[in-house]
Amino acid sequence: MLGAGVFFVWSPAWSLAGEWMLLSLLIAATVATLNGLVTTQLAIRVPQSGGIYSFGRHYRGEFVGFLAGWFFLTGKTASAAAIALIVSTYLAPDSARWIAAGLIAVFTVVVISGIRTTATVSIVIATIVVVGLLAVSTPALLSTPEWPTLSSSPEWGVVTAAGLMFFAFAGYARMATLGEEVRDPVRTLPRAIIGALVVVLGLYALIGAALLPRLVGRTAPDAPLELLVMPTLQPVVALLAVLAGLGSLLAILAGLSRTSLQMARHRDLPVGLSLISERTQGPMVSELTVGVAAIALVLLTDPLWLVGLSGTGVLLYYAIGHYSALAQPRAERFLSPAVPVVGLVLCVLLVLSLPASSLIAGVAWCAVGALWFAIASWRRRTAGAA
Repeated sequence: MLGAGVFFVWSPAWSLAGEWMLLSLLIAATVATLNGLVTTQLAIRVPQSGGIYSFGRHYRGEFVGFLAGWFFLTGKTASAAAIALIVSTYLAPDSARWIAAGLIAVFTVVVISGIRTTATVSIVIATIVVVGLLAVSTPALLSTPEWPTLSSSPEWGVVTAAGLMFFAFAGYARMATLGEEVRDPVRTLPRAIIGALVVVLGLYALIGAALLPRLVGRTAPDAPLELLVMPTLQPVVALLAVLAGLGSLLAILAGLSRTSLQMARHRDLPVGLSLISERTQGPMVSELTVGVAAIALVLLTDPLWLVGLSGTGVLLYYAIGHYSALAQPRAERFLSPAVPVVGLVLCVLLVLSLPASSLIAGVAWCAVGALWFAIASWRRRTAGAA
């Protein structure tokens, strides 16, 4: 959750929402909280790898579950490629694509080495990034210049900015995609998801409050968090951005491989992706395939297109999560039915607020997924009849 987004999302949000940027943050935080609560409720009852793909299949049927998995795989693979490109641009702009491909390859090897290794590396990175962000933003907040006066009413750009900020929050439900590899998932998953949300929402509020007064009168900077420190400390912020991006890249690759594992088990994807390594007990073929797909996107596609496809896919994925939660029996809920209803409406609203190119890409890819599902279903029926 504290990946590349926290270091970059403030600039487009400022361009779209201006002095109402913190309202966009509040909207995004509300959507993230609703999504996190609903995902927790689902994960407690269906502690399987695959996250909302498994929840959708369980409560809404094969096709709905497939669409969730399809949107997750495409959106997050695009996100992994985009993050690798952002990090590589900081490191060496002229060779960004090849460095990004190399980073994905290295982190794929880390994921293949086993979920405990992945978790250990993630903990180290997350700790450094959290401490670094606190060290950067707290002194800046204490010395904040005068806050801007709200001189106008909020406009539609506030909602679009909230959509962009939501993508920076994404990651709180990643534990749900690893459900089978979590010890005592009924106890661990809620603590991990809700705990992560509380920490990250607090950090975003702190950073936003410190940053907003410093953006007034400026065009959106490429590295907004550098405004919080003296020029001599700006390289430290850049280093934190690189480290945070690598941490989120690692988590995304792990979550992607577990979702493709579950889809392969149900023959929604080629069955070879469900092969489990005897040494690590992880889905090695899925892990390799995800890494290769992300490298291909890095080398062959445009970063802006990647961001648009990622955003649409992630929001539609969580919308399906809310739709699935509405089918849970009363005895399985600890939330009011109003929570997934509001969450579903807000997810759809944020999707509609995105640029037209993102919507077109999402609709087109949904059609491709539906065709793939129809072919896979036909092959399963044919194999069963034989």
